[in-house]
Amino acid sequence: MFPTIEISSEIHVPTYYLVICVVVAICLVWVTRRSHQLKLSASHTLDLSLLIMVFGFIGGRLFHVFYESFSYYQNDMMRILYFWDGGFVFYGGALLAAFAGMTYLYFKVHDQLENYLDLLAPVLALGYGLGRVACFLAGCCYGRACDLPWAVAGKHPSQLYAVFWELAVVLVLIGLEKSRSQIDFFKAPGRLFYTWMILHGSGRLLMESFRDDFRGPTVGFSISSWISWGIIILGITLLSKKPVDSKV
Repeated sequence: MFPTIEISSEIHVPTYYLVICVVVAICLVWVTRRSHQLKLSASHTLDLSLLIMVFGFIGGRLFHVFYESFSYYQNDMMRILYFWDGGFVFYGGALLAAFAGMTYLYFKVHDQLENYLDLLAPVLALGYGLGRVACFLAGCCYGRACDLPWAVAGKHPSQLYAVFWELAVVLVLIGLEKSRSQIDFFKAPGRLFYTWMILHGSGRLLMESFRDDFRGPTVGFSISSWISWGIIILGITLLSKKPVDSKV
């Protein structure tokens, strides 16, 4: 693992945050270019991206604090603000960001809401996939004991499993998007995004099956597994929905 980059004896840059910053920059450039390619408003796209980043950060932090480690923070609530010490939950951020993003799209571009979801789909997949590189370098989200040839420090590299899965998802989504003219089913707006929901949820379940770090109390499965099942079921439901005024 490589949790920090030593600039000097007194200055250390957390690898996790450095990677996340680079990933966010890459995603912003790509989503802006995609907005031009798909003839969607770059202004709305950047506003939406900002909302996702801000509420994703807040949601990820709060979910960690109040679900995973409240006993640690309750004696000194100021620790909640010490985000540089780590402590984020992806699904906490994803759920709050989804609420904020959907609210924005509903009121700003209601008639094109699903077009913007399709715009985001491969970008979200890329962001999540590359973001797990940060987890790998930081040493968090680690896997169970493993003696396979690709084990890292004697454990399953569950973070890298997520990286490879989600990068494959990016390729699948791009392929489907380019083939829309030949595949009637995917011509309807939103279906690219709903496909990502199913693929992401499935990949997250796979990753969860290998993880061994503490992620709060469980009810049969980890909370992330339950959320993943919910995302998969919702994605299948939305994907099977007949488009309005469409022959698809």
